Amino acid sequence: MVKIGLQMLANLENITNLIATEGDFRYYLKLKCLNCGDETSWVYIDQEEKSPLKGGRGSANLVIKCKLCSRENSIDIIEGSIQPYNIEDSDNRKFKTIVAFDCRGIEPTDFSPRRGFKASSSESNTVFNDIDLSEEDWADYDSKKNISVGIYELQHRFIKL
Repeated sequence: MVKIGLQMLANLENITNLIATEGDFRYYLKLKCLNCGDETSWVYIDQEEKSPLKGGRGSANLVIKCKLCSRENSIDIIEGSIQPYNIEDSDNRKFKTIVAFDCRGIEPTDFSPRRGFKASSSESNTVFNDIDLSEEDWADYDSKKNISVGIYELQHRFIKL
């Protein structure tokens, strides 16, 4: 079992608490089989979905069979590991782990941020739902404080925990 963290770095403008929405948020990943090195196309992992492991050894959020070597691999979102990316993280220009995965036989190699994030204005209590980060930039307007808000220069990386 290998624990891998997905880290994020972004330039936040008047926005804080950027987090994946609870429920059926989908993390789109490319995964590499540690047995043969084959890499998948985009697949998603959802905290709400569970699939049984072969041999009745429990379940995981995603169970996938390698197309090349036929090995069954799995990845699980570690409960309680989803964290927000805050304006303080942005101001310090530091990567922060936003979710951790329990990987068995595979490891993530790439992440595609898409829709389903939420955040709040750092200057008011305005909440922005269903933020789409597929372009790796997002902008809007906080009408309560008459300021622009945005997420820019989004970067990510994976680290072993």
